[in-house]
Amino acid sequence: MASKVFAVIAGFIVSTINVLGYAGIVVLMAIESACVPLPSEIILPFAGYLVFIKKLQLFYVAMSGATGCVIGSVIAYAVGAYGGRPLIEKYGRYILISRHDLDTADRLFDRFGNMIVFAGRLLPIVRTFISLPAGISKMNFLKFIFYTFVGSFIWSLLIAWIGFKLGEKWHIIGPYFHRFDDLIFASAVVLFAVYLISHLRHVSGEAHH
Repeated sequence: MASKVFAVIAGFIVSTINVLGYAGIVVLMAIESACVPLPSEIILPFAGYLVFIKKLQLFYVAMSGATGCVIGSVIAYAVGAYGGRPLIEKYGRYILISRHDLDTADRLFDRFGNMIVFAGRLLPIVRTFISLPAGISKMNFLKFIFYTFVGSFIWSLLIAWIGFKLGEKWHIIGPYFHRFDDLIFASAVVLFAVYLISHLRHVSGEAHH
């Protein structure tokens, strides 16, 4: 099951970049940064492979990735800034987000906002969702854009460079990673279980107030 899901996602990513080139990278990275889990860990290595075969250039791949991240992040930021907190306070318990979580995010962004946005762009999974709490916490918008772009450019350059260096071995990457599909799926289940346990107490408590 996991293998089929990954195959469909990978196929969509590869087709989009093949057809649209740099614009495809912008679109795909914007989708990821708008809180849709479309993995840049597939988008950028394939773009790096296209650099290897001289269909794309590494610098422009990184620029496209960072640009897409900014576009998607602005959307997520706006959701958080203009409707996120009231909406999540009202409906968040249905997706296991509590007011305690939002209060924690506010405190973190008040104190470490710039570094959290920058560092979050360099972390798998975290990078997909970091913009929403940034918006909720009303982080300075220009600083948000700056740190989003810089962090995303570094991430895009690094991951695309890895795809470029793999180069001629690209045809063996897919089968290699498929060996870990079950492990990835099991890890996701475990992490979600931990998330449930750690959040149900706060959510249940708030539902009774």
